[in-house]
Amino acid sequence: MALFTVDQALCNGDGLCAAECPMMIVQMTEGTPTPARGAEKMCIHCGHCVSVCPTGALTLASLAPSDCLEVKKELSLSPAQAEQFLRSRRSIRNYKKAPVDKALLEEAIRVASHAPSGHNIQPVRWQVIYDTDKVKELCGHVIDWMRWMIKEQPETAKKLHLDLVVAGWDFGMDTINRNAPHLILVHADKRNPMGQAACTIGMSYLELMLPSLGLGGCWNGFFNAAAIFWPPLQKALNLDEKTGNYGAMMVGHPKFAYPRMPPRNTPKVTWE
Repeated sequence: MALFTVDQALCNGDGLCAAECPMMIVQMTEGTPTPARGAEKMCIHCGHCVSVCPTGALTLASLAPSDCLEVKKELSLSPAQAEQFLRSRRSIRNYKKAPVDKALLEEAIRVASHAPSGHNIQPVRWQVIYDTDKVKELCGHVIDWMRWMIKEQPETAKKLHLDLVVAGWDFGMDTINRNAPHLILVHADKRNPMGQAACTIGMSYLELMLPSLGLGGCWNGFFNAAAIFWPPLQKALNLDEKTGNYGAMMVGHPKFAYPRMPPRNTPKVTWE
């Protein structure tokens, strides 16, 4: 089957598909897009050629214009709206006890899975720890790791205030997941050099998507660190030696609203 087909009745010969192809494997032949030599092997199926065509003339073997969402200009954000969208994001550390409907979490992950990845390899694997009791059990492994750190690496533990975290846990406080009912993790193959970056970007998309669904999240750095260094937690998560955890996020319904957006330091920029 051909890599792509072109509807000659729709094609206007503008060459946008060739200009936008990141692999430069679309060429214009007498005003018509054609695959370059070896294009089938080099195509990463990113969909640039399909999405940029204003007339919907080009169809990839793996993607048709009808498979894509149409960009609606009326939904585009103004600079002010974009600033509020980004700056109103808060790291949520107080949650309602009510669990989140699974459909909402599935929707958030669905959108987040559209985050970019190198060569469109899409290496991110999502793991949802939905059961609240299971979340608490896994957080107990994090505390075990902290106790080990306090004993075996006291200087590092001191810098991270792990003694205070463990003391709070022993007092009955959830110092790991902040009483969030759920955890969402991202994994990738350790052998994939693009895996960690793709997981980080995907998790960032997830956090930005959550507020639109009435949800909130916060990166769980303690859990992520333990998932990297503590074998009992890796075993509990069913992570084999080839799979790395590259992010953990507590998720739930925010207990409070934030009517203001604090400023941050003026960015330090070097112009060359």
